[in-house]
Amino acid sequence: MKAKLFGAAVLIVIAGLGMLSWLGYQLFTTGFSAKTEPHALEIWMARQIRHLAIPIDKRNLANPVPLTAEVLREGRAHFADHCAVCHANDGSGQTPIGKNVYPQAPDLRLRETQSMSDGELFWVIHNGIRFTAMPAWGTGDPEKDLDSWKLVHFTRHLPQLTQEELDEMKTLNPKTPNELLEEAAFDRFLEGTDTGGKSVEGHHH
Repeated sequence: MKAKLFGAAVLIVIAGLGMLSWLGYQLFTTGFSAKTEPHALEIWMARQIRHLAIPIDKRNLANPVPLTAEVLREGRAHFADHCAVCHANDGSGQTPIGKNVYPQAPDLRLRETQSMSDGELFWVIHNGIRFTAMPAWGTGDPEKDLDSWKLVHFTRHLPQLTQEELDEMKTLNPKTPNELLEEAAFDRFLEGTDTGGKSVEGHHH
């Protein structure tokens, strides 16, 4: 029995050293570029580490917020305002930021995310993930962070998102500096003032 345990331990050590050697090789050949597509093994390791980093009792938490149309609406608005800049309104991750961070923003509609428990999704939203672009959105006592639980509901809904919901989310996305300038210029035009704030009435060329 001891011989078998020793053999198993040796195999685990060898496998661990092999993985470290492979990661070292990857770093030396590709460096720390965020544009490099992560290898399948690297992705698998990162997911396993993420899973193990979440306490078991937290993984098994049930969503305390009942799912209603209003809760889904609030989660949708929150996602559009806070999350879509990286994850896109549809959860695909196909945004300039989402595609160029390392690791890239995942497609939240796929099994890799949808198969996570509610507790795991909440933990990631509330606490973020170290060494990634995923920030910790939760503040204060996790038990009082109902907004993150609403986002869990919306994340579950992403595969069924409708065009009507996407159109609504576009109106809720944060404005870029250029968009804000254009809106301000349009408002001044409607008010009958030029860019200097003077009335354009009676102005002659």
